[in-house]
Amino acid sequence: MNTKPTRQSLMKKYFTPEVETLLADVRAPNGFTVFDAVRSGVENPDSSVGVYAGNEESYSLFAPLFNPVITEYHKYDIAGLHKTDLNPKHLVADALDPEGKYIVSTRIRVGRNLKGYAFAPAISQQDRLEVESKIVEALKCLEGDLSGVYYPLATMDEETRLQLVSDHFLFKKGDRFLESAGANRNWPEARGIFHSADKRFLVWVNEEDQLRIISMQPGGGLQEVFTRLARAITSLEKKLTFASTEHLGYLSSCPTNLGTAMRASVHIKLPKLAENEDALKEVCAPLNLSVRGVDGEHSESKGGIYDISNKQRLGLSEVDAVNILAQGVRELIAREENA
Repeated sequence: MNTKPTRQSLMKKYFTPEVETLLADVRAPNGFTVFDAVRSGVENPDSSVGVYAGNEESYSLFAPLFNPVITEYHKYDIAGLHKTDLNPKHLVADALDPEGKYIVSTRIRVGRNLKGYAFAPAISQQDRLEVESKIVEALKCLEGDLSGVYYPLATMDEETRLQLVSDHFLFKKGDRFLESAGANRNWPEARGIFHSADKRFLVWVNEEDQLRIISMQPGGGLQEVFTRLARAITSLEKKLTFASTEHLGYLSSCPTNLGTAMRASVHIKLPKLAENEDALKEVCAPLNLSVRGVDGEHSESKGGIYDISNKQRLGLSEVDAVNILAQGVRELIAREENA
């Protein structure tokens, strides 16, 4: 039995008896139902969102549930049009921490799923294997500093596994929220990690999304990290077609990862502000920033270091998201220095 404190998730708020009756008999082409969509939120009453899409069609078939969730989380007019901007020249992100006193590392990732395939909560094992094969073939076409090696989790040797764990690159089986959603089925088959020689570019295959495309490096080089990521996305789009719509942008199983599906983040040392985590979160909220511990969602801070990232993903471009992070980081550094 789940004994964690409860709060009202967006699923609970909007999965009303009227919506349940309206959608009870609706089926996606692969049989996915609204009850599949809300299972994680039902089994984990401490969820903040608690609803997952099983495929592209979920967002239209179950719109009476998903639309208000999306609108509230993203503060987004569902009739709006998604915009994309991956031009690094439009960034205002230079010299965030020129002396290297605060920013430990910088990381930007985007989630992507292949058009025509179900998402992690509903995909068949055969389709997951097919998705893995298509992605691996596309990754072979990357050149220069983006080129690298793919390591399947199921056949990974122990030396490689330990090295990737040591480097904090190896993703692990999804948490209880993803477990309830069905995203962990057949673990670790058809999952893997691709990384470049310098490990500043990575792709996770068939984790929560079919692709998590990641650019990262030590320090505060946000412009350089974004530029590398933009080059990689442009290259992969020549080989792969990603699931998207004109209103919701790139699609993910989790409605929090729509639009840009981008999470731009820094690990940043804020020892004075970290003395009161609740106060830090209050500072970050109007800056449209999320606060996590150093090991990701649901983790704690270590040594006054926090993971700070953009919260909004939908209703703005990729450049906008990174600029919001940059502006917020400048504000946090100024507050830390004046604390």
